[in-house]
Amino acid sequence: MKHQHLKQALFLLLVALPFLGFAHDVTSADQELLRHGGLWAYIRVGATHMLTGYDHLLFLTGVIFYLNSFIDILKFITVFTIGHCITLIGATYAGITANEHLVDAVIALSVLYKGFENLGGFEKLKVKSPNLLLMVGLFGLIHGFGLSTRLQSFDMGQEQFLAKILCFNLGVEVGQVLALIPIVFVITLSRKHKQFPAFYKAVNWYLVLAGVGLLVYQLYGYFNGPH
Repeated sequence: MKHQHLKQALFLLLVALPFLGFAHDVTSADQELLRHGGLWAYIRVGATHMLTGYDHLLFLTGVIFYLNSFIDILKFITVFTIGHCITLIGATYAGITANEHLVDAVIALSVLYKGFENLGGFEKLKVKSPNLLLMVGLFGLIHGFGLSTRLQSFDMGQEQFLAKILCFNLGVEVGQVLALIPIVFVITLSRKHKQFPAFYKAVNWYLVLAGVGLLVYQLYGYFNGPH
């Protein structure tokens, strides 16, 4: 049975690999939209950025899979949101940035970490897993810094600088809500079926493998790109 779950996860990873490189892609079309679209354009690009941010969504999927009640889901997503708002707004406004490949490599580790934890990895190693709420908040800060590095890659100009940051952040929140609705729905629905344990293992194996794939991809980009 374990081999079957692994094969399913490998298949899903192979299907998704072509899309991993497009997560958070910054395009000239986005830049053109921001240059001429006003504050509304920052909301739109922020929402699109989150909806195509596979690493963020994979991590959130892992968090939701670990939780059983809607109240817990709301609590953990709120902590994650507060974390990424702090670094997205703060780091962008202060002009603090880092190599985007390294930041995204840490985000990839967060995906790997959540899949590993959901599969009982810490228990198998006979190690107590860290406080989940604390880790979600910490990873929220890191994910927000990743979003900030992307926003700072755009030519934002100096006019209405803070307003542009806040609008981009608002767009990210809208995109996150739109993405989470079907994710929560599918996971909640799947819990009602007897195949849920197999589905749970397959998806979390996928998170582990996707995290490894994203990590390798970002490290390759770092060591082979300009510094």
